[in-house]
Amino acid sequence: MSPRRADATENRARIIEVARTLIADSGEVRLNAVAKAAGVGQGTLYRHFPTREDLLVEVYRREVDDLVADAKALVAEREPVEALARWFARVAEYARVKRGVFAALEAAVWGELAAHSLGPIGDAVTLLLDAGKAGGTIRADVDSRDVILLIGFLTRLTEAEWDARARHLLDLVLDGLRTRT
Repeated sequence: MSPRRADATENRARIIEVARTLIADSGEVRLNAVAKAAGVGQGTLYRHFPTREDLLVEVYRREVDDLVADAKALVAEREPVEALARWFARVAEYARVKRGVFAALEAAVWGELAAHSLGPIGDAVTLLLDAGKAGGTIRADVDSRDVILLIGFLTRLTEAEWDARARHLLDLVLDGLRTRT
């Protein structure tokens, strides 16, 4: 397979970002709206993403990859509890997109998406937890599965309650993960 032309790579990235924004803002993705907002024609969009599902899967994969990369950067730059708190803020953004993607996709695609995310996200959570455990600021009795289960509530929030509850609930989870003095 030959490398993509620079303009094709830019178009693809712009299409994915526009779709991500539309999902996060409205939970809805119409391909003609994505093409128009990305400044590309329908043909360009369909060359990159033959189906709506192909586009949604790519948006979700990009979110997972970015979330995992954020964990590594935060652990390198911040104190463990602050890194985890900032990562939880990023998780809130991820969950909003995940909720929109999953609502838009058919059930047959869900298994593939879950397999792509749970391993890498579990690894990212383990990295963040281990940094806090090593520093004595995160409880020793928690693991990545605990955190993934706890933050799973984000996909259950309605759009109407998102702003009032998402970050507050993540703060509660973070408080529960801290060691007590």
